[in-house]
Amino acid sequence: MSKIEQVLFDAMALGLVLFYSYSAVLEPAATQFHRGIYVVITYVLVFLVYRSKSQIGRVWDFTLILVSIVTLGYWIYNFEAINYRAGAETEVDKWIAMFGVLVGVEVARRVVGIVFVIIGAVMILYGVYGGYAPELISHAGDTFPDLCTSIFYKSDGVFGIMANVLATYIILFVIFGAFLEKSGAQRFFIDFPLAAVGHKIGGPGKVSVIASGLFGSISGSAIANTVSTGAFTIPMMKKAGFRPHVAGGIEPAASIGGMFMPPIMGAGGFIMAEMTGLPYSQIMLVAIFPALMYFFSVFMMVHYEAKKYNIVGEKSEKSAKEILKKEWFYVLPLVVITILMLMGYSPGYSAIIGIITCIVVSWFRKDTRIDLKGFVAASRAGAESSLKIGATVGVIGIIIGVLTYSGLVLTFADIVIELADGSLILTILFIALASLILGMGVPVTAAYLITAVVAVPALTHLGVNELAAHMIVYWLSQDSNITPPVCIAAFAGATIAKAKMWATAWVAFKFAKFLYLAPFIFGYVPAFSLDGSSTDIAITFVLVFFGTWAYSWFLSGIWMNKFKKSATA
Repeated sequence: MSKIEQVLFDAMALGLVLFYSYSAVLEPAATQFHRGIYVVITYVLVFLVYRSKSQIGRVWDFTLILVSIVTLGYWIYNFEAINYRAGAETEVDKWIAMFGVLVGVEVARRVVGIVFVIIGAVMILYGVYGGYAPELISHAGDTFPDLCTSIFYKSDGVFGIMANVLATYIILFVIFGAFLEKSGAQRFFIDFPLAAVGHKIGGPGKVSVIASGLFGSISGSAIANTVSTGAFTIPMMKKAGFRPHVAGGIEPAASIGGMFMPPIMGAGGFIMAEMTGLPYSQIMLVAIFPALMYFFSVFMMVHYEAKKYNIVGEKSEKSAKEILKKEWFYVLPLVVITILMLMGYSPGYSAIIGIITCIVVSWFRKDTRIDLKGFVAASRAGAESSLKIGATVGVIGIIIGVLTYSGLVLTFADIVIELADGSLILTILFIALASLILGMGVPVTAAYLITAVVAVPALTHLGVNELAAHMIVYWLSQDSNITPPVCIAAFAGATIAKAKMWATAWVAFKFAKFLYLAPFIFGYVPAFSLDGSSTDIAITFVLVFFGTWAYSWFLSGIWMNKFKKSATA
């Protein structure tokens, strides 16, 4: 990136932070202007960061930047007029829509990869030639210009749920995560669990679980969590005696738990709130116990694995009490955000106060102070992190737009119900398979949104309450991170551990088994999603706690060792 491009990038990143901070305080709900501006900035930043290497390619990049600004600017400026003439769009409207859709596909190609583009292309072909599809999923079809017009301008297309949630909540929480890391909190998230449990049986593995829970709750990415905390915890596990593929598998298994852990839950929680119409504080309350049980299950699996091989960590130089006494203030931003959202403040407003708290906390130590230069650096890091998910807006708009236009949303629910023959177990298994296949080429948050659109109706038809149905889909949408054959987070762990890819992937799959158990509990036990009396909820929590312990003990296989010893005695 040239110096001019770097200055342009920093200016836009800074503008992104200030504009959405201002908007979160004064206009909590995203208007078409907020959504449009977010998509424009995202597209421009993508072409600056994921740029072509040749000189001719750079000319093409700036041409695409210009096309992005023109097409998206046209939608923002003519929003009311386009809505007024819906169904009777002009030729200019159609050309703008076609260019807008194609630019969105190119943005996704650069950031996410070719698989996402193939999915988008298949959906466009299905939208145009739906009349030639098998009778079960056929529809009338449409011309390419008219289909693009529907995708680009309608509320369930490019500027639909994903763009709305990104512009309202997610961008601010991604930026909050960057500021929290810049404040020095990440070091505390590792040092404290290291001092607390690092010297226990399986200590380094337990440190990995706790650190991943703390850091993962704000990172919003299982892969980022694996790489950042794993760079420290995986070598430490290997040194303590964990086999390389086990050390490499524990970290990604723990890391995906951050996607379930409030207050942020990656980006999925905000999308869930948007789709269900429930306040985010309620989503948080429902999510916290299952998330804790997930980490508890991985923690116990690590404990029994270490016990089996007699792995004990080393005692830290500082005590946990000493670290907490000196660095307790690093948890303040997370506490402030959680309290504000539980008090009923909007997530966006809570994120702004959280960012301010990060800046205040950073000044408690000289080497972590966020000054003007640090503010720009954190804004840049936040903007870069947001591109991974923001770049998917265009193709997600294509997928959901075509699914809605073709009526496949309702047809898919009917197909699943018919195939499962009314069985909730089979329905959940089909959804797990669908999310795994989709997750091979789509980021997990996008996989959740796309799967939820088609799968939630099937679950609610079988009597599952809407929030529990969304939780089922959301948990299952994470499976592609640790389930072979793709399991990108597991492969990242294997790379750091210098272990065999497949061996590491199967360990991650084994240690993350609660990922597949929780959806069935959500489906069959309403109290697990706080749907029931206080007594029902309390009994459910106690049973799930002891059930999780027994489940982890059984899967660890430690009982087999005891059985073999008693048999040979």
